[in-house]
Amino acid sequence: MPTVTTPNTGIELFYEDNGSTDAEVILLVMGLGAQMTLWPDELVAALVGDGFRVIRYDNRDIGLSQKFEGARAPSPAVQVLRKKIGFPAKVPYTLRDMADDGIGLLDALGIGKAHVVGASMGGMIAQLMAVHHPERLMTLTSIMSTTGNGKLPQAEKRAIDALVAPLKGMDEETLVAHGLNIARNIGSPHSDEFPFDEAAQRERVLWNMRRSVYPAGLPRQLAAIIDDGCRRSRLAGVRTPTLVLHGEADPLVRLAAGEDTARHISGARLVTIPGWGHDLPLPLIPRLAGEIAGHARGI
Repeated sequence: MPTVTTPNTGIELFYEDNGSTDAEVILLVMGLGAQMTLWPDELVAALVGDGFRVIRYDNRDIGLSQKFEGARAPSPAVQVLRKKIGFPAKVPYTLRDMADDGIGLLDALGIGKAHVVGASMGGMIAQLMAVHHPERLMTLTSIMSTTGNGKLPQAEKRAIDALVAPLKGMDEETLVAHGLNIARNIGSPHSDEFPFDEAAQRERVLWNMRRSVYPAGLPRQLAAIIDDGCRRSRLAGVRTPTLVLHGEADPLVRLAAGEDTARHISGARLVTIPGWGHDLPLPLIPRLAGEIAGHARGI
């Protein structure tokens, strides 16, 4: 299996490498509790076809990368309360650690610079790569992500409830139903532009579930997000050319969060798309690939 141990953080990461080794690299960073396979194969193929080398990987604590078995994360309520009173809770690892993992993957593969593209939590991780490792990024694309500012509009209740709902069993049908419930409540299923294909979504959920099921990692990743807090002041120093992509119908990370991200990164360009929720619907792939590739080429 294609795994490496990052020389800086010592974490074993599972990755996939597509395209010519002579091409400029696009590094894809996925979100909370999500395997690298949530980056659609169609998007990877489109970017490779556009002349890029595309690398996607499982973050720590998810998919086929290293797990933190037994590490305990504070509950979100306790963590938020402690931060408010000035006593941050101890977390198993930080969002910066996860950003350093991505840079370590580039190191392990002998890659000096990359175009970094992150979705949701992956966007937060990518932002921190730009903050702490600016010399390694050619461009930054932050998709359906946020600065982490607590005053931004909160997620719709249905979206957050679906995302953090406990699994009621580990049998195949229960896992698929759980995944479909998340897809319906955070994605674009009610959009005329991006209609919900339940049969295709079921197959996708089933394939990912058979690849790996590891719900224990989600609370630890969530703790890292809460611990990182607001990135506005740190993002103010970013000079990496930045594209912010956000759905106007996103119920989980609201449009205002994308607008706030673009506003706090100097020179960032914001592109919003009507009807798009918190997902990567296949009808949108040509548009997303075009935006990412165009930004990487400075178009």
